[in-house]
Amino acid sequence: MERIAVISDIHGNMTALRAVLADIEHRDISRIINLGDLAGKGPDGAATVDLCRDICEANVRGNWDEALATVSGEDWATPEQEKLGPDRLAWLGALPFTYDFVLGGRRIRLVHASPQGVFHRVYQSGEDGPKLAMFETTEHTDPDFVPDVVGYGDIHTSYIRTFHGKILFNAGSVGNPLDLTMAAYAILESTGASLAINLVHVPYDIEAELRRARESGMAFYDEYAFELTTGHYRRAMPAPTVAK
Repeated sequence: MERIAVISDIHGNMTALRAVLADIEHRDISRIINLGDLAGKGPDGAATVDLCRDICEANVRGNWDEALATVSGEDWATPEQEKLGPDRLAWLGALPFTYDFVLGGRRIRLVHASPQGVFHRVYQSGEDGPKLAMFETTEHTDPDFVPDVVGYGDIHTSYIRTFHGKILFNAGSVGNPLDLTMAAYAILESTGASLAINLVHVPYDIEAELRRARESGMAFYDEYAFELTTGHYRRAMPAPTVAK
């Protein structure tokens, strides 16, 4: 039996990452592939980058990774870029777009968001067309590798869909889940010529992570706390009450 853990969208939440890594170790899984968005939002982007550089078999470039490595002068980016430093930013910007491999007789492609680009978002809901396009060859992918399994992150919502023998899955988010308030990741498991995909949700100490966030003095703390405690995107935050 061969097993691979697929993690994504840690976003500087080391409390959630440690919980997921403990679960992976408990399951005796040694191979880890990370689908990007290591930093941003949470307080510990630098530590996340350093740990993932060390333990992951492969790291794929996400939209936050690319933006942090290339954007300059923006209020949302500058504090995080200063914490990361030039070496980490260069590493994030040089991460590969895809990771292709064969497991259990299936040709598997892992990307952050979609083959169309790191900023091209494909949601679980809606028409099937964008989901079927996840299997297409684009300028960003290897034309000689045609996948029948595609895994991605980006939307912070884990799910599995099948399309006439093809499998599409989302690994969810380790550090900023927007479905359940638990850290999520996926396990690919092969026995001979078969492949199983399991979605895992791991509880972690959200209050400890929020204490760490407050102590760090990070920007957008209220938005971060709302997302971690509700599992909803920050745009759903209620407007502040204005005293009359």
